[in-house]
Amino acid sequence: MSSLISIVMLTWNGLKFTKECVESILRHADDSIRIQFVFVDNGSSDGTVEYLRTVPSSKLICNQENKGFAAGNNQGIAEADGDYICLLNNDTVVTGGWLVRLLGCLQRDPNIAIVGPRSNNVAWSQLVYNVPYKSSAEMEVFALHWSLQHKDQGFFPLKLIGHCMLFHKDLIAKIGGLDERFFPGNYEDDDFCLRARISGQSLWVANDVYVHHYGGSTFQSNKTNYSASAYSNAERFSKKWSLGISGLELDQFGYNPSELVEREKPFRIERHYIPIRNK
Repeated sequence: MSSLISIVMLTWNGLKFTKECVESILRHADDSIRIQFVFVDNGSSDGTVEYLRTVPSSKLICNQENKGFAAGNNQGIAEADGDYICLLNNDTVVTGGWLVRLLGCLQRDPNIAIVGPRSNNVAWSQLVYNVPYKSSAEMEVFALHWSLQHKDQGFFPLKLIGHCMLFHKDLIAKIGGLDERFFPGNYEDDDFCLRARISGQSLWVANDVYVHHYGGSTFQSNKTNYSASAYSNAERFSKKWSLGISGLELDQFGYNPSELVEREKPFRIERHYIPIRNK
């Protein structure tokens, strides 16, 4: 029987991005994988909810207010039926073979906890610099060439960016969900990846998977101050992990994830596990 992957996607307005994302997933669906959408809407008022109700093979959770990235994803994870879960931002556009290749990485190496793609608008090692395309059609051609040039390549990163992360549902039983103290968004993906590594597993970047990322669209669509969110959550992150630096210093200069992981090992339920609360 083919694998069932639950794609958990948060929405908060930004209908045009959501449509483009969902359509790209359906366009590049593969017969070897069954897909379930789990949409969590954080109080959209632009027709997003009405659109999501038309998407096949989907569940829809409607919040009356913005619960934030971590809490919204936790709601989706709790409702996901798949053996695998993909947290995917609604301002991404996937390309041919993306899910088959991401899944293959997890299935080939049971020590890999989370896998992510290369993208155009992300930080750290997943970034593809200066992508040349100017349209969706050109992006598809670029992604195809990229995947062929980097076939079966990948590497172990220090962390992954949360715009697209695939993992086995068993990981949630092991380390818990996203930490909801990081509201409305920023640093919850760092935290999730750190806890996966502390548990003894590794992260992987599938170098032959390319996913376009507009980046920051939810903040822009809702006129939310991205920098303020980043700084406040950097402060929370630094305090939680005892980094000994201010949030401003952390956001500007970063930190060493591997050093933090080694200091925190072994995984302790009482310190590292984040339960997903029933809501």
